Amino acid sequence: MTSTPTRDNILFYLNGTRVVVSAPDLDQTLLQYLRSTGLTGTKLGCGEGGCGACTVMVSRYDTVEQRIVHASVNACLCPLYTMDGKHVITVEGLGTTKNPHPVQERIALLHGSQCGFCTPGFVMSLYTLLRNNPNPSELEIEECFDGNLCRCTGYRPILDAAKTFAEDAWKPSSTVNVDGTATAMPAKEAGGCGIDGCCKLKPEAKVEDGPDQSSGDGCCGAKKDGRCCREDSAVCVDGDGKADNEAEREKAAVIAKFQKYDGSSELIFPPFLIRYAKGNPAINANGNSKDDGDGDGDDEIQRLPLSIASQNPSSWCQHFYRPLTLDGLLAVIEQHPQAKLVAGNSEVGVEMRLKKSKFPVQVYINDVAELQAIEECSDKVIFGANISLERFARALDALVQRHAPERTQSFAALRENLRFFAGNQIRNVATIAGNIATASPISDLNPVFMAAKASVILASAHGKRRAVPMSEFFLGYRRTAMQPSEVIYGVSVPFTAKGEIVRAFKQAKRRDDDIAIVTCGLRVLVDGSNKVVDASFAYGGMAPTTVLAARAADCAIGGAWGDAELLDRLMREVQAQLRLDYTVPGGMAEYRTALAVSFVYKFWAISCRALGIDSAEALMAGQMEDDAAERVLCKGKQQYASVTDRAIVGKGVAHLSALRQTTGEARYIDDMPAVAGELYLALVLSPHAHARILSIDSEPALRISGVHRVLTARDVPGTNCWNIFHDEEILPSEEVHYSGQPVALVLADNQRIAQEAARAVKVDYEPLPAVLTVRDAVDQNALFAEERVLRNGDVDRELAHSDHVLSGESYCGAQEHFYLETMASITVPRGEGDEYDIYASTQNPTETQMVCAETLGVPASQIVCHVKRMGGGFGGKESRSVLLAAFTTLGAYHTNRSVRIMLDRDEDMRTSGQRHPFLGRWTVGFSRAGKLRALRMRVFSNGGFSHDLSMGVLERAVSHVDNCYRIPATEIVGRVCRTNTQSNTAFRSFGGCQGMFLLESMLCEIADKLGKHVEEIRALNMYRKNDVTPFSQTLDDWNVPRMWKQLGESAQYAERRRAVDEFNSRSQFRKRGLAQVPTKFGISFGVKHLNQGMSLVHVYMDGSVLVAHGGTEMGQGLHTKMAQIAAETLGLPLSSIFISETATNTAANTSPTAASASSDLNGYAVYNACKELADRLRPYRERMPQEPFSKIARVAYLDRCSLTAAGHYATPDIGFDWQKNEGLLYFYFTQGVAIAEVELDTLTGAHTTIRVDVMMDVGKSLNKALDIGQIEGAFAQGQGWTTSEEFLYFPSGPLFTQGPGNYKIPSALDIPRDFRVSLLENVEYNTLKTIYSSKGIGEPPLFLGSSVFFALRDAVVAARKQRGIQSPLHMESPATPEILRLACVDEIVELARIPETMKEGKVPFVVRI
Repeated sequence: MTSTPTRDNILFYLNGTRVVVSAPDLDQTLLQYLRSTGLTGTKLGCGEGGCGACTVMVSRYDTVEQRIVHASVNACLCPLYTMDGKHVITVEGLGTTKNPHPVQERIALLHGSQCGFCTPGFVMSLYTLLRNNPNPSELEIEECFDGNLCRCTGYRPILDAAKTFAEDAWKPSSTVNVDGTATAMPAKEAGGCGIDGCCKLKPEAKVEDGPDQSSGDGCCGAKKDGRCCREDSAVCVDGDGKADNEAEREKAAVIAKFQKYDGSSELIFPPFLIRYAKGNPAINANGNSKDDGDGDGDDEIQRLPLSIASQNPSSWCQHFYRPLTLDGLLAVIEQHPQAKLVAGNSEVGVEMRLKKSKFPVQVYINDVAELQAIEECSDKVIFGANISLERFARALDALVQRHAPERTQSFAALRENLRFFAGNQIRNVATIAGNIATASPISDLNPVFMAAKASVILASAHGKRRAVPMSEFFLGYRRTAMQPSEVIYGVSVPFTAKGEIVRAFKQAKRRDDDIAIVTCGLRVLVDGSNKVVDASFAYGGMAPTTVLAARAADCAIGGAWGDAELLDRLMREVQAQLRLDYTVPGGMAEYRTALAVSFVYKFWAISCRALGIDSAEALMAGQMEDDAAERVLCKGKQQYASVTDRAIVGKGVAHLSALRQTTGEARYIDDMPAVAGELYLALVLSPHAHARILSIDSEPALRISGVHRVLTARDVPGTNCWNIFHDEEILPSEEVHYSGQPVALVLADNQRIAQEAARAVKVDYEPLPAVLTVRDAVDQNALFAEERVLRNGDVDRELAHSDHVLSGESYCGAQEHFYLETMASITVPRGEGDEYDIYASTQNPTETQMVCAETLGVPASQIVCHVKRMGGGFGGKESRSVLLAAFTTLGAYHTNRSVRIMLDRDEDMRTSGQRHPFLGRWTVGFSRAGKLRALRMRVFSNGGFSHDLSMGVLERAVSHVDNCYRIPATEIVGRVCRTNTQSNTAFRSFGGCQGMFLLESMLCEIADKLGKHVEEIRALNMYRKNDVTPFSQTLDDWNVPRMWKQLGESAQYAERRRAVDEFNSRSQFRKRGLAQVPTKFGISFGVKHLNQGMSLVHVYMDGSVLVAHGGTEMGQGLHTKMAQIAAETLGLPLSSIFISETATNTAANTSPTAASASSDLNGYAVYNACKELADRLRPYRERMPQEPFSKIARVAYLDRCSLTAAGHYATPDIGFDWQKNEGLLYFYFTQGVAIAEVELDTLTGAHTTIRVDVMMDVGKSLNKALDIGQIEGAFAQGQGWTTSEEFLYFPSGPLFTQGPGNYKIPSALDIPRDFRVSLLENVEYNTLKTIYSSKGIGEPPLFLGSSVFFALRDAVVAARKQRGIQSPLHMESPATPEILRLACVDEIVELARIPETMKEGKVPFVVRI
């Protein structure tokens, strides 16, 4: 018998070009391959398929469906070997800045890219959708991003840009210039003004009376002569014609510039790959491939099974197979019984990256056609094991449409669960078999399969088949009934019968792209008299494997479905059988038990209604279905007035790097080409939270080929301590103080070798006692010595004379920055003495320079730190990034070679600090009306193991506890706790949001005590103009009361309050909440000397201008604003200004880009330099008024006029004495108000943010569109901080939440369904002395995101009142579904409670710190 011929190379197309890779690296992912070829537009964000930054489009010819399939995939999880026969398109394959693709252009120009690191992934997700459907609906557009995360924008501008491609969107044509700008066409040629619903696009509009045809959406109606209303006036008006909305006008102008999208001009799928997939290439008589005759040199290569042996003995995968037939697959398995089967690689890839699992033999099975068939029989449907989840969803849709509902109950339930199964990129490649074979205890689909009485069909050699009922398939944790010689052939799912109801339920921390906390499939079959004939209740997340609640099903059979006594027995049986221990893996024992029972209750109500059973629960079934509000499409509105007094400053100019970011041309640290001989640095991390280092043995690592050095504390030539208080070592010499602390550094030829060697370093530890939580630290007096105190008035006297005195505590948890670009640094020796160039992703180039110089013991002048841009920062790269640069610089010093590192996501989260958790213990006195009289609060922050910036964070928290309220007598004392966690650090809002949150939570409990809405308490106590704060600052330009009233009226707070109360009176299990929250955020650094900025401006002889300044660009648009200031001051077009980077040789002694002060400080410095240049050039301009600036600059140069100027600015009057409570702590306050409305499912804790209105006082904005983007992005971050982002540790010290798999930032479906942002206009400022009277905006809006938290709290209070609970509610942040569900106390929650006696002596699985 002859063996089947095989190939040992892979063939695919990349951006239209054929690629053949011989002897491929079997460990290499598609992402790694792409980046190794210089295609760095595709980014590494997490490495586990959870963020979408690595999204590319992979096209293939499906031989089963006989069509070309375009799929967005996570390149970080796709093994390179899976690409054989496919066409890969990356962001670089779409367009360039000179000729962008419409997707790239629209996202860029409509402000959909800020830091830009996630942008290529969004571009590719949208592009893939358009390739499959050139005219998508808005719903399809929203859903195409369910596998993509953005930390900057708040998603709204991305969705707005994407929806211009919707089937009902306006699509004008225009031309794009070679420089990437677009030229607008007249409205009569372009088809309208660009506003949604323009009169030109409404054929039904009458044209008799012009403006009478107002659409109410920004277009006033058609003119009598048929022209657009915009052709006479650029002013965009609301429906009432009263407001001048520059935001809509600017948007219309941008839309008018868009090039037309023409799907027919896209890069075609190579015809050769169709022939290749079909297996019918042109073959010579002797069996060899021959030229296909088309003249392109594209010789036909036959598609054969692949068998590739690794050329590297250290590879984790030593042999790879790709069979094309089932027999071929079974033959490989027979030869390699322990081989790992790979399909979508969504499970295997994560195991390899996070668990470091090695699979020496891997078999790719997605090209086996027999495993992709779908067979419909009279009584069942057999789904091929290897159909993708995306195709499975389409097949289920078709079945549901073709058959009567009574036959497709199981199919509909499976389809419903697939809606929120991972993201598109995973569903496009993951398979049914993979979902089953992994035997995950939290599988979304397996409980539904089990409840539906499905069977797994197993195949083995010689045509053998056997069917195993799903209820018998799972034997234990990650164990199944499948034998080593078997593969899953398919899944048989029976049709349902009359009287049979099947439903699926799932609850996760986040609705979108998240693994389940609890998932279930519930089924009941009743006869004509509603007697239960059969039932199945299957659960995931309640046992080590998918489990049937068998006793509950037995209890139901024979009973009368709809009988209240049966429901009570069912719920108790489910609770009894599935009760979890307090220490259960995954935690949330009470919540998971409550969910299991709540799902039964929901199913009972829904099924009773479906069966026509007249029960009390059936009447409420509408409340049990999925949240209808969640299905509402997202929309947004931005509003601000036009700028009339300036030419460039204030205009909504798009981020200057936006097009480079959407095309993948923008370079980040790890995108930089490697220098010859460059080494990669890996970290040896401590597994202990606190331990003494006994010894470090580096010999095992050094024996690995490719390893050059292992560095420890003894190898630091200079100072081995750093940070403000010098209480932290570069590398620990004696003790480690948190789990994840770098202990040693490994330098090797590449990342794989370096990380392997780091794991080989042997460190012997002696564990020591550790403290993790802020409460434990307070109880044990584990505190840093310093304290900050603000005392005003006589607190004891005011408390004694108060009508009410209430004591309690408030807590808000940590938050991970989750910048999409993790920490990264490259240090390059200059080859001459101790001179080094550091390229770092840092907000603080000067501290990076200084610390690295001190570490080496060399002058700072010999080290230059360069920052081009960051892929997000949010404060996380203000100080903690410095340590990483010190590591690479230390490595470069010892090897005299370039050294690079970019942390993996889990490394970044384990090693760097987060937002400080805060605990406030308070006593407050107030009147019967709710007027505050006195407050005594002890504020504690969890600082981690070292000071870092914790004192600055504490000072801001203590000085923001008052928020916007006057309290006659205050005593606020703040301390920082010393714990064994990462050193917590700066994070957007820098303690301000924590201080405000502590007080706002207290106000809520006061309102509960008085039986009032908390908004009454807020309004009653709000500061008035010229009131004095606890830190002795008079409030002059005070606009919060005005905004409170104005937003309350425009957002119709009073009417909506009544509507919410009415809704809650009618709805038992869904409650709505409404909250109005103000903020006052002080702008200035707390350290006086940091309140300065500098710039250096060069005018070149050709008239171009180079600006350098002390701020760094992390997506906030700082460079764009600085360029606008320069252009405005010099009287030049914006295109004349260029900002290359921030570097310490052109911008020395800079302050960190932080505190929302960078535009103020550097903006004035740029202005001062440009003003000096403008003054020098004024005589030349006056002599040559008609000449271009290029000639003026040259003449000035020839006249020996200096065309270089340095600018400096120091904030005047700033400085505060904490001991005396004297001085000016903040230069001014950025202020705002938000109103949030939510809907809460009280049975699960899931919620939807229905609507949010925000109004901000940003002064006279430098760029209103960018400021709107900062408001929306900060709001989303604040919303995440107080709802979904739960930062957890194992009680022994290691971090539990190490990536997007279990740490959930908001997704596009989590933002408000209706998001309205406006800027306060027409305000005169008396004391604002900033550049162009603008205000800092990066941080202040973040706290307003907590309005969602307080709206949820309002909903919970409504649920509790319904059950007769009147006592004040204590609710901590973040308000996860677990917190919300357990706060809605009811019989189910009480049933799930674990008695305190059963918790004694036990340690929970995870803890908040």
